[in-house]
Amino acid sequence: MKIIIIGPAYPYRGGIADTNESLCRALTARGDEASIITFQLQYPESLFPGKTQYSTGKKPDDLSITRMINSINPFNWIVTARKINKMAPDIVVFRYWVPFLSPALGTIARLLKKNIVKIALCDNVIPHEHFAGSNLLTSYFINKFDGFITLSKAVLNELEQFTEKPRIYFPHPINDNLGEKLDKIRAREFLNLDAGGKYILFFGLVRKYKGLDLLLKAMGEDAIKKLNVKLIVAGEFYDSPGYYYDIIDEYGIGGNVIIRNEFIPASEIKYYFSAADLVTQTYHTASQSGVTQIAYNFDCPILVTDVGGLSETVLHNKTGYVVSKEPREIAKYIVDFFENKRGVLFSENIKAEKSKYSWSAFAGALMELYKKIV
Repeated sequence: MKIIIIGPAYPYRGGIADTNESLCRALTARGDEASIITFQLQYPESLFPGKTQYSTGKKPDDLSITRMINSINPFNWIVTARKINKMAPDIVVFRYWVPFLSPALGTIARLLKKNIVKIALCDNVIPHEHFAGSNLLTSYFINKFDGFITLSKAVLNELEQFTEKPRIYFPHPINDNLGEKLDKIRAREFLNLDAGGKYILFFGLVRKYKGLDLLLKAMGEDAIKKLNVKLIVAGEFYDSPGYYYDIIDEYGIGGNVIIRNEFIPASEIKYYFSAADLVTQTYHTASQSGVTQIAYNFDCPILVTDVGGLSETVLHNKTGYVVSKEPREIAKYIVDFFENKRGVLFSENIKAEKSKYSWSAFAGALMELYKKIV
């Protein structure tokens, strides 16, 4: 079959770009003719909160990636749809994660020929930062699709208020570009960390809904201070860093928090997850998170708050912890992890679990959805 994926890919950076590329590889491995159409312009620079939208790595040699879509130019959307129609794909998979792109992607979908099956791969349906009109934009995107696949049951449930068309859930797969787990001492040497220290990791872009504030307050609990646990915050701040530094000062934890305020390239991810004892995702709200699957790739135990789809993947007291959003409870389980030496057991359990999360299985689920539609 001929399949086009529409969404971020090289030269754009980030988890969604990485996963689109992984999906394309999985479809190609099945024998499909798969390619990616990405953006000429994704976000205007004035609207982008980070330092850069672009990857510093090399273009993947094994993928067909074409830059075509301008997110703010309606004439471009018409031209793009015409080009896709000429390519005559059987399926076009649109990646959806933010209402800002609804006009562009929704219009392109409307202009595709009726014989092309249109499937939306939805990271989110209800945005993390809700705003007036976001549901209208989401409805505009969703209305012209034939089917939907989500990465969490929480997002699948959100779809119910917008559509009754075929929809399935498949848990977020593990990316294929993360590298192998490293020896902990070697990873810590690379990051200039104490070889024998206790480290927890908060990884990824720092935004309010991700709850770094909850984790910092938990770090201020006396029980954690006594254990001398250190927190690594590895990711670019999309919020004002001052808010978090105020919490660090208030709780007197400056000596136990290491902040790397920068986007972590794919080539360095293995060092952070191999160095960490425990990955922490103390979100206020969530759909799902690719960080969980990165942790699984490196057999690293995970602590998540019980919001959205985070608890669908983490097995409480088996591969990690599912806790409330109370800093005291977050601290309680971090202490339990280190005092009771849960790391080896949790890592072994993760090794048994992670085989479920392959991109080849996801590609198979996508094709089963296609069969339901046609």
